[in-house]
Amino acid sequence: MKIKSIKAREILDSRGWPTIEVDLETSNFFVRASVPSGTSKGKYEAVELRDGEKRYYGKGVLKAVRNINEIIAPKLIGKNPAEQKEIDDLMIKLDATKNKSKLGANAIIGVSMAVCRAGAKEKHLPLYQYIAQISNSTLILPNPCFLMIEGGLHAGNDLDVQEFMITLEGDSFKEKLRIGVEIYHTLFSILEKEYGENSRNVGYEGGFAPPLKSSKEALDLIIKAIKKAGYQDQIKIILDVAASSLFEGGIYKFEEATFTKDGLLEFYTDLLGNYPILAIEDPFSEGDWEGFRMITEKFGKDITIIGDDLLVTNLDRIKKAVKEKSCNGLILKPNQIGTITETITAAKYAMENNWKAFVKHRGGDTPDSFIADLAVGLRTGWIIAGAPARGERVAKYNRLLEIEEKLR
Repeated sequence: MKIKSIKAREILDSRGWPTIEVDLETSNFFVRASVPSGTSKGKYEAVELRDGEKRYYGKGVLKAVRNINEIIAPKLIGKNPAEQKEIDDLMIKLDATKNKSKLGANAIIGVSMAVCRAGAKEKHLPLYQYIAQISNSTLILPNPCFLMIEGGLHAGNDLDVQEFMITLEGDSFKEKLRIGVEIYHTLFSILEKEYGENSRNVGYEGGFAPPLKSSKEALDLIIKAIKKAGYQDQIKIILDVAASSLFEGGIYKFEEATFTKDGLLEFYTDLLGNYPILAIEDPFSEGDWEGFRMITEKFGKDITIIGDDLLVTNLDRIKKAVKEKSCNGLILKPNQIGTITETITAAKYAMENNWKAFVKHRGGDTPDSFIADLAVGLRTGWIIAGAPARGERVAKYNRLLEIEEKLR
């Protein structure tokens, strides 16, 4: 089976900003993929190409769309979509930059995702099983990490921590989803009672954005909801601090105070002593390798220190972090690096070094459920897909329910 046509277009993501949708056709079938976009982006991510012109306040993606339709597509017509690595390598060569700044990582990943779906179709396999095949992996349903409260660049409140998430034990994904939803709605009722109608506001990823100022306020509310729902012995908490957005002039400006890296580590020490925290994502800035080493050395045996902006799904940065023992967990976002092949390579290297790998959505997302299949096929064991609310988030959870039924 050969690729007959590839066509891209500009669509909108969940924030109402432009992103890319890619259609791929062979003589026998049609597939589609759409590209997420980050709100808090690491500066070391592969380049998301934007137009920089007046329309959409510079956020249009027509340049990237043209790069697909006029440069990438002609080179892929006639190729076998089951040759994922060959096609990904060809696109990397066409771009010929270190950070995919010529064609745009958003252009390349859209095609790479569509090719992956087409490869699965050609092999008559579900996408998750095909991903397992091309990555020499086995299948496992991931533990969901549900977003409860948002702050930082994702919400219009005064919280500095970007995401407060819960993860839980359970006999099945379906059971975990039910418990997460019950806690989410219990939290809503508590917020509505204590903060009124303002508590109904949500951030970019469906988490509540109440008028809070401190991490402890948010954590206390989540603990209250967990206890009220009756699941206090089953739940752990994950924080995404997104500390790069708090770092300025060599210090961290955090919760109406300033911290050195030593002071911020003391702050985390206090939180870890008082709350059931399983993992902290981006506790320090994307360039603060020393801060990451310090917290991993102190707490890495007890919790997972996750790199997102620090690592940006980039194998070279992951290798450095492994060597320097800077963290022990990886956020995996395909659009940070630009191809499915590179995403697979990054995940496998991290897990081979006994790290946990968390497949994660973006602040600007679409109803495309690709990352659900990715988490299952790569056997990462973890997925962060936002709150159990909003269509672009729920699409991932609903897809996992479907996959669970098929794997029984």
